[in-house]
Amino acid sequence: MKEILNTAAFLLLLNAVAAQQAPTRLIVRGDDMGYTHSGNVALIKSYKEGIETSIEVIVPSPWFPEAVKLLQQNPGVDVGVHLAITSEWENIKWRPLTDCKSLKDSSGYFFPMVYPNNNYPGKSIKENNWTIEDIEKEFRAQIEMALKNIPRISHISAHMGCTEISGEVKMMTKRLAREYKIDITPEEYGASHVHYEGSSTTAAEKVQGFINMLNKLEPGKTYWFLDHPGFDNDELRSVFHIGYENVAADRQGVTELFTNEK
Repeated sequence: MKEILNTAAFLLLLNAVAAQQAPTRLIVRGDDMGYTHSGNVALIKSYKEGIETSIEVIVPSPWFPEAVKLLQQNPGVDVGVHLAITSEWENIKWRPLTDCKSLKDSSGYFFPMVYPNNNYPGKSIKENNWTIEDIEKEFRAQIEMALKNIPRISHISAHMGCTEISGEVKMMTKRLAREYKIDITPEEYGASHVHYEGSSTTAAEKVQGFINMLNKLEPGKTYWFLDHPGFDNDELRSVFHIGYENVAADRQGVTELFTNEK
């Protein structure tokens, strides 16, 4: 039996066929470059030997100078400024680049949390008298330091969701991204954020959860995935905060996922 299609129906059919033939696109981001040497090396390994294509770097972090050198040696990887106004780990801390008094704790470090946390009562930005002026000043300093050292910076991202602390901060961050010509927000380009499908505690579960996620992606669409590579070594075993004590083992699992042959 022949099927007679009008022009509109024919175009819809063509679009459907094209969508089925179009590739599925996935951006794989590695997060938190600069927080440790272990993280830096694992992030580069995940790029050179794995599926990671983009790295988010924390400018005020203690291992930022090494991060700069490693990124200069690997010019093909995409880089984003991971804006940070917290320093969450127990045994390693970082301070603001600017004199932003409303963002500092009594020792001069960033507060450990953005939002109230029962493990750190009173030690979140939201529970203290932050000012939009201080946040903008610090964001500007981090962006300018990043661009000075890594001119190919392409976008902004937020450490621990700090740019969502209020509508005012969100709008200000967007304004800065446009001003510095690094305004690439994946969702505005039709890219959807995806996560593991199922449990992701162990390395094996991460691999299976990632594969489960891949199997649900649709042809013709673009997605982005984010996680934090690291190595299970002495350095990273000393890095934790209350409520997240298995940092080394967890982030080793991410490195194994990003470099897995499957």
